[in-house]
Amino acid sequence: MQTDHSQSLIEVNNVSFAFTGEEVLKDVSLSIHKGDYLGIIGPNGGGKTTLLKIMLGLLPPKTGAVKLFGRNIKNFKDWSKIGYVPQKATNFEMNFPVSVAEVVEMGRYGKLGLLHFPNKEDREKVSQALAQVEMSEFANRRIDELSGGQQQRVFIARALVSEPELIFLDEPTAGVDIKTQKSFYQLLEKLNRELKLTLILVSHELDVLIHEATEIAFVNRTLDYYPDPKEFLKGAYYHQFIDTGDTHF
Repeated sequence: MQTDHSQSLIEVNNVSFAFTGEEVLKDVSLSIHKGDYLGIIGPNGGGKTTLLKIMLGLLPPKTGAVKLFGRNIKNFKDWSKIGYVPQKATNFEMNFPVSVAEVVEMGRYGKLGLLHFPNKEDREKVSQALAQVEMSEFANRRIDELSGGQQQRVFIARALVSEPELIFLDEPTAGVDIKTQKSFYQLLEKLNRELKLTLILVSHELDVLIHEATEIAFVNRTLDYYPDPKEFLKGAYYHQFIDTGDTHF
């Protein structure tokens, strides 16, 4: 899809962060535009997930600033515009007897507010989200009866049901087989293309990101941005890992 570079949804400006005195991120700047499919990659411990948490407001930067939809993150309130699929989404409490539809409905709670219960519109949104991830036929099944790949799709639906403009995904295919990974990434590409969703994906799967993402951010304390993913293949960082026979960061 065509990216609208006139509209920045996220602006990260000179952000630094440290854990117990050890610098994790240094002077990181990044703009994410409407329609982007940004792949974030880098070595373990390089700061990828930390950057994600800062953009989600889960961690405050040591220095620098973050804007969401043009507002300083400190003053941002409209969190229903943002969906989040965490690294271990499938580590849901599987012993709890909850249906697929009920899991997806949880994504509406931010819009409902306290003391409000789901109504017909909310149930229609749940059905719509399940259809978008091709899981409608499993609506009444228990979540613990599904495969890992099917559970992933349910958690994508839970993120979609709040009708976000962008979705963060942190290592969503960890621990699943190659066939399931391929199907999952095809789904993401479809959501980006057809629903015009902005996607921010942290992944170790470099080969996938090169072909699926519209741009790459390499994070290893600092950030290097590649507007064309294939340009990353020409850089020193890629060859550093190719020389060791490792394309998984």
